[in-house]
Amino acid sequence: MTTATVTTTPTTTTAIINISSLVTNDTSLGKGPLGLIQDAAVVIDGDRIAWVGETSKAPATDNRVDAGGRSGLPGFVDSHSHLVFAGDRTAEFNARMSGESYRAGGIRTTVAATRAASDADLEAGLVRLVREAVRQGTTTLETKSGYGLTTYDEARALRIAAAQVDEVTYLGAHVLAPEFDGDPEGYVALVTGEMLDACAPYARWIDVFCERGAFDGDQARAVLTAGKARGLQLRVHANQLGHGPGVQLAVELGAASADHCTHLTDADVDALAQGDTVATLLPGAEFSTRAQWPDARRLLDAGVTVALSTDCNPGSSFTSSMPFCIALAVRDMGMTPDQAVWSATAGGAAALRRTDVGRLTPGARADLALLDAPSHVHLAYRPGVPLVSAVWRRGVREL
Repeated sequence: MTTATVTTTPTTTTAIINISSLVTNDTSLGKGPLGLIQDAAVVIDGDRIAWVGETSKAPATDNRVDAGGRSGLPGFVDSHSHLVFAGDRTAEFNARMSGESYRAGGIRTTVAATRAASDADLEAGLVRLVREAVRQGTTTLETKSGYGLTTYDEARALRIAAAQVDEVTYLGAHVLAPEFDGDPEGYVALVTGEMLDACAPYARWIDVFCERGAFDGDQARAVLTAGKARGLQLRVHANQLGHGPGVQLAVELGAASADHCTHLTDADVDALAQGDTVATLLPGAEFSTRAQWPDARRLLDAGVTVALSTDCNPGSSFTSSMPFCIALAVRDMGMTPDQAVWSATAGGAAALRRTDVGRLTPGARADLALLDAPSHVHLAYRPGVPLVSAVWRRGVREL
């Protein structure tokens, strides 16, 4: 007796057709700086983009999804977040909204709660926020440690993060650990020594909060150079609360991104324009702290590469919504809708030194969001409206 063998070919290619307006971020594919294609289609093969063009020219595929005239764009690239934490800082937010000013030291409230939390609780909180971000069109996430401030707690935060997000950053130098009050040099020695040794295997990046109330220029330099010597790439929290050395240090050391960039001198802007360090702007923080808005127009006019990110964290910017940040950037930071969308996609990719995300071109990762709107401009035009109707991440439809 013989047994028949049935061979099946996995369904791997999908065409998304009838996209009213598609942002590709590739000027060779479409019009303007966003590479816009009208009545567009995208072909996904596995986890990659295989083809992009007009619907009428789309090749045959295993599956077809009709976008029904919705607009499309690359999944958002959120290049700055703090998602591994426990606890709640509602009282602090309420106090700020009642007139108190923001201070970096509030981070210690989260540190105490995070240290007391189990691994399972930290992972559950992270997963919840990642899913929340994906539902709003984010397909690439960076997140940091920084709420443990002991060797054990920083390493476990990074280990948990590495299992869930694309990009992981060691931020032992977030603020001074409470055990080291009055001994900043001792804490810097820990961050650049034993803690770095434990954390480096889980991270691609190292970051430092170079700011009053956190770490000064010399301390930040020590942290960054130690991380660089261990093979980590550099990011810097810079010039959020006032003028300081953070931006200049970031450019000098070749950091991929200087984040916040709220208080800038002309020399800071010139340095960013002449280097390849991206200025990552985080309007959620200004919204939540009622602080001065970064001047995106000044940076763009100078030729600086600008990214937008959420800075999602429990203290100063508890939002995971890139569409919300786009709306703020257009309304309060001088960006056009096109510039804000580019900065939230291709700009975020540049801040992470990634070429496989933030664009919809053949060979790029198949990360795509559809909007229940005819154009990407609606992200700023209709703030607060849940426009994201479908999301593909690595070729898999997740929404």
